[in-house]
Amino acid sequence: MSTRKDAVVGQFYPASQEEIQKIFAHYNQIIDESIKDESILELKPRAIIVPHAGYVYSAFTANIAFRLLKNSHAKCVVVIGPSHRVYLNGTSVAEYDSYETPLGNLPIDKKLADTLIEKFGLHFQPDAHAEHSTEVQMPFVKNYLPSASVVELVYGNEDPNNLAQAINYLLQDEETVIVISTDLSHYYDIEKAKTLDTICLEAVANLNPQELHQGCEACGKIGVEAMLIAAKENGLHSTLLDYRTSANANGDKSQVVGYMSAAFTK
Repeated sequence: MSTRKDAVVGQFYPASQEEIQKIFAHYNQIIDESIKDESILELKPRAIIVPHAGYVYSAFTANIAFRLLKNSHAKCVVVIGPSHRVYLNGTSVAEYDSYETPLGNLPIDKKLADTLIEKFGLHFQPDAHAEHSTEVQMPFVKNYLPSASVVELVYGNEDPNNLAQAINYLLQDEETVIVISTDLSHYYDIEKAKTLDTICLEAVANLNPQELHQGCEACGKIGVEAMLIAAKENGLHSTLLDYRTSANANGDKSQVVGYMSAAFTK
C-alpha cells in the first residue's frame, strides 16, 4: 500500500489531531456567533475555492467553505492546486493508495485517478506531490467528510481549458465535489493588495474567466479560471464567503498575502 506522506505537517498546520480540531471548533464558534445571513450555512456546494497558507493565516477563510462542503455528503473530493516547488508540464494526479493526515488517512480513488489520466492526458509526477497547496486541504476533508475518498491534482504549465474539461467530467457525478486551492496577491501593501484582489473576487462573483486577466495575481489562477469556465458550462452560481489578508493575523500591512473562499452551487 503506497501512501502520500504529509510533507508540510507541523509547518503549515499542526501535527496534532486535537489541535487541528480545536482550531476548526474555534472558527465555527466565531461563524455561529457573528454570521448575519444564516441561509449561507445551508448551501450545498459542488465546488469551493479555498486558500492554502499556514492555518494561522488562512484556515478561518478555508474553514467556512469546508463547513458548507460537509452539506454535500460527497463520497469523493478532488483537490486541485498549483505546484510551488516543482516545475511540471500539465497536471499530475497522485497515484497512491492513501493520503496521510493527522486526523487519519484518506483513501485515494485510484479508479478515478486512472480515468482522469486516460481521458484528459494527465500524468503522475511523484515529486510534484510534496505540495502544500493541496496538502493543507486534506485535514479539512477528513474532518468534514470523514468517509470520503480523495484525488489530488497538482498542475504546473497547464491550459485552463484542459483542466476545465476534467472538472466538467467530475461534476457529472453528483457525489463528487471539487476543491480549488489558491492564495491571492503576494507581498504588496494592503491597499495595493486589496485593489488586485478585488479583480479576482469580482471575476469569481461574476463567473467571468476573462476578468482574471485584468490584474488578478492569484497563484492558483489557472485552477480558478478552469473552475469558472466549468461553472458557467454547468449552470452553477458562485457565492463569495470570506476575504481577508495576512494582516488580519499578524497586523503587518506593509507586505500582505490575500485569501478568499467561495462556493459554487446549483
